[in-house]
Amino acid sequence: MCGIVGIFDLSGADSINSELLHQMNETQFHRGPDEGGIHIEAGVGFGHRRLSIIDLASGQQPLFNEDGSVVVTYNGEIYNFQELMKELEDAGHIFKTHCDTEVIVHAWEQWGEGCVDKFRGMFAFAVWDRNKKTLFIGRDRLGIKPLYYAELDNGQFIFSSELKALYVHPKLNKEIDPYAVEDYFSFGYIPDPRTILKQAKKLPPGHTLTLHVGKAVPEPREYWDVPFSPVASGSEEELSSELISKLQEAVQIRMIAEVPLGAFLSGGIDSSAVVALMAQQSSDPVNTCSIGFGDPKYNETEFAQLVADRYRTNHHLDIVEPNDYNLLDTLSGLYDEPYADSSAIPTYRVCELAKKRVTVALSGDGGDENFAGYRRHRWHMLEEKVRGPMPGLLRRPVFGLLGRYYPKLDWAPKLLRAKTTFQAIARDSYSAYMHSVSFISDQHRDRLFSDTLKRELNGYQSSEVFESYVKKAPTDHPLSLIQYLDMKTYLPGDILTKVDRASMAHALEVRVPILDHKFVEWVSGLNPDLKLQGREGKYIFKKSLEKYLPDDVLYRPKMGFGVPISSWFRNELKDRVRESILSERLMDTGFFDNGYLERLVNDHQSGKSEHSAALWSLLMFESFLRNVH
Repeated sequence: MCGIVGIFDLSGADSINSELLHQMNETQFHRGPDEGGIHIEAGVGFGHRRLSIIDLASGQQPLFNEDGSVVVTYNGEIYNFQELMKELEDAGHIFKTHCDTEVIVHAWEQWGEGCVDKFRGMFAFAVWDRNKKTLFIGRDRLGIKPLYYAELDNGQFIFSSELKALYVHPKLNKEIDPYAVEDYFSFGYIPDPRTILKQAKKLPPGHTLTLHVGKAVPEPREYWDVPFSPVASGSEEELSSELISKLQEAVQIRMIAEVPLGAFLSGGIDSSAVVALMAQQSSDPVNTCSIGFGDPKYNETEFAQLVADRYRTNHHLDIVEPNDYNLLDTLSGLYDEPYADSSAIPTYRVCELAKKRVTVALSGDGGDENFAGYRRHRWHMLEEKVRGPMPGLLRRPVFGLLGRYYPKLDWAPKLLRAKTTFQAIARDSYSAYMHSVSFISDQHRDRLFSDTLKRELNGYQSSEVFESYVKKAPTDHPLSLIQYLDMKTYLPGDILTKVDRASMAHALEVRVPILDHKFVEWVSGLNPDLKLQGREGKYIFKKSLEKYLPDDVLYRPKMGFGVPISSWFRNELKDRVRESILSERLMDTGFFDNGYLERLVNDHQSGKSEHSAALWSLLMFESFLRNVH
């Protein structure tokens, strides 16, 4: 893994400030502590921080073609680079290294913008072609690697792996985007392509952007989407066998490295599957890492140990006390914009543990999105059984009324906490799913936000993010549709962002075989009933793994990777929460109803109501303002 940065003058005339480029590059030192490089020519400057994984002796960046007219700065791994190298050599290209980076410059020369269609892996890169006076940037299909950019008022276009590098540029306008504030408090993160700043954007997954000297910056071009095209039918046994075969191959190509390699092992299905398939393809014991928690409600170590024992892995376990809240300010510095997934804390710790022993770790991320493994998928489809047959003209007023007046029984068993379910059934399918995944509901955001912010939003709601994807979705099946929404929003915006920042903070490369795009394409085309069968999520995935993993791992209730923030806010962090959320810094933004902030704190800490999600998001927003903005 690496960090990339660049400055491009759209007029092609201005010289690039080498000291500024160096400063921007060095903010990402943690992403690539092994080497750093800078290239500057008329109107263009590239920077790179390298974490050496393949071809350790060469492959330094920025890297050039034979005559120096094409240069690349690149972050990622292209797993099919050897076969592409042979294809390019057969076409007459000459290679000076044995690394995947050089494949990119020659692929650009050979196929132009279509080069990304050839790449299999995770990547974010920029190519400058001096002869064509063209800058080309691209991001991998699922958004595993990040890429930020901004068009500045002085005519420069800047880009980087992390937002912190753009912050260094003195011409970047750091005004907060009110739409991003709405998105953050809706989702708990800010979905692509928006960032917290009006002027900065994320290049969406599966997109490229081509810039030419003297021309305006165009909109990004999408080159890939999750197809959801039906695959050839077969028996359950045949499909299970094919699933394992495809995943084995995705794992195998991610085990190539010239540095120590291992895997995360949480004790859940996805990471356990990856470890099982790694062990079958490795002559040496697999290095595995787990985090355990002092609180048994959050502890999966016994299940991780079952898998470690079965495959005789070289297993390492660290116990983290649940009260690991000293990372709060560290997290805001990692993510550079408000980010409210509290599982970032254990993720940071497991990456810290892994780095002590390996430089590359395989993870099980993507299993829930591929195979409908979240509880919310099951609940959504149960709601669909009520929502589908009932006409909207009847359903909306009846369930809307129930949702409005049924009491919010946070303390009651789930069966009796029907208020949210009634509210969801009253809505259309995708807006109901938006209601389910919202960090803070529409109703509570309306009370949280000030009149000033509401005027700036001018009617904008985060549901428009889902609307935009529903319009282009390649499927209308209710389960496939919400999986598609997850893959476009939650997966890149939350899960992959969390893993990238936590791992790169420790100069650790994480590879995600379950998100191999060929595997994702095939899985997307499976019959939805094979993913969620009755109340059993990941049905076909679990069936295919029965030969490899114990039932105690496959068929136990999903636990997750959480931390006890509700308790923290009433006890250990009681004073910190009150000081931060009722601080002048937060109140002076003008974004919030200050009286409602005080009510949130008081009601939660008194035990009257459960507001831990809202309080955590506010706490991280205040930490962002204090440490980053």
